[in-house]
Amino acid sequence: MTGLREKLPHVVILGGGFGGLYAARALRNAPVRVTVVDRQNHHLFQPLLYQVATATLSPGEIASPIRGLLSRDSTVLLAEATGVDVANKRVLLADGELSYDYLVIATGATHSYFGHDEWAKYALGLKTIDDALEIRRRVLLAFEMAEREPDPVRRRELLTFVIIGAGPTGVEMAGALAEISRHTLAKDFHNIDPSQARILLLEGLPRVLPVYSEDLSEKARRALEKLGVEVRTNTRVTRIDETGVYIGEEHIPAWSTIWAAGVAASPVARSLGSPLDRAGRVHVSPELTVPGRQDVFVIGDLAHFVQDGNPIPGVAPAAIQQGKHAARNIRRHLEGKPMEPFRYWDRGTYAVIGRGKAVGVAFQRFESSGFSAWMAWLGIHILFLIGFRSKLAVLLDWAYSYVAFKRSARLITGPLPELVRPVKVGEGALKSPPDTGSSPRDAALG
Repeated sequence: MTGLREKLPHVVILGGGFGGLYAARALRNAPVRVTVVDRQNHHLFQPLLYQVATATLSPGEIASPIRGLLSRDSTVLLAEATGVDVANKRVLLADGELSYDYLVIATGATHSYFGHDEWAKYALGLKTIDDALEIRRRVLLAFEMAEREPDPVRRRELLTFVIIGAGPTGVEMAGALAEISRHTLAKDFHNIDPSQARILLLEGLPRVLPVYSEDLSEKARRALEKLGVEVRTNTRVTRIDETGVYIGEEHIPAWSTIWAAGVAASPVARSLGSPLDRAGRVHVSPELTVPGRQDVFVIGDLAHFVQDGNPIPGVAPAAIQQGKHAARNIRRHLEGKPMEPFRYWDRGTYAVIGRGKAVGVAFQRFESSGFSAWMAWLGIHILFLIGFRSKLAVLLDWAYSYVAFKRSARLITGPLPELVRPVKVGEGALKSPPDTGSSPRDAALG
């Protein structure tokens, strides 16, 4: 039986995200061998990463082991793909290689700092569980350190949070941080008032959520400002360092900076020798293949696919539909049938702003905002979570957070920064050590 299976066409899928996972599932019972390669052992529901970063959800509620999500007929390899040798039909791995008959590339996107990679050390992006946990750690540590900080200037720096980029991720992060400071932590400290935390959302374009209509963008801005977020549009960051953020000559001292301004396609795309767009995505054919090849498919955030004159968005529903379609075209090719062009069905996109507040568009025409949009957002996200346990856990945590204004995952992990101020027993005041000229961020980053 094993020998017969080895003779089947080999389909290699790079990436265990939405596109790769649904492609593998759609090939179940097809006359092929399926191998899924990912450098992580888990499938991650990225749209809810900010909920982990802001202590509402735990990582296990938005991630599941890839092996447990696929049938036993699929092989899963924990490995990192570094490139593709298209001519010889080989995937190049960091520690070897893998031959294929059909290849589905769904390696997604990573952070783009627009040529300033040195900013990555100070402005964390949000693409992985590790990113989310580090942001959560820094956010919660900021309040803990401010509680012990006697210098009001440094305390202000600790309680300043800057989010760069006002797309859905930036808006959601800003709203969640505002709710943490104004509600969740409001009564947890004695020496500071968490509600006085300063949260800035910076956007280089004229409005927040620029992919939405002007009306929805304005509603989102007003909702953010009502939460206490300082929104600055037409604002371009010129420098980020250990002391904070620079906007031209203006300096914003901040210990916590979050990057939500741009993404770049996975570097695997560059090895294909195919035309790329400005973000490094592959210009795919209508059938989702690399132009001139019928054995290499590119889907998800790595694919530049134009429909009705506009690129389709890099969202989970698009990746899921593309994964299923790539699998369908592989089946058709094996049967000697012509491949079919892909057509994206846009059910709707939503961005949550805060508790019971969101904006969105359903079926490209029906706009909504406020509680109704928030409920639609909630339903869509629950629908796409993988596994009954994940859906139930997220529903329960959200219900608890909504009713009680509590967040159940407020754990600080990793080493504590060396910022402990000496306190004498029986004294409430904190004594500051001699000023060394370094900022709180310096000590925390080592």
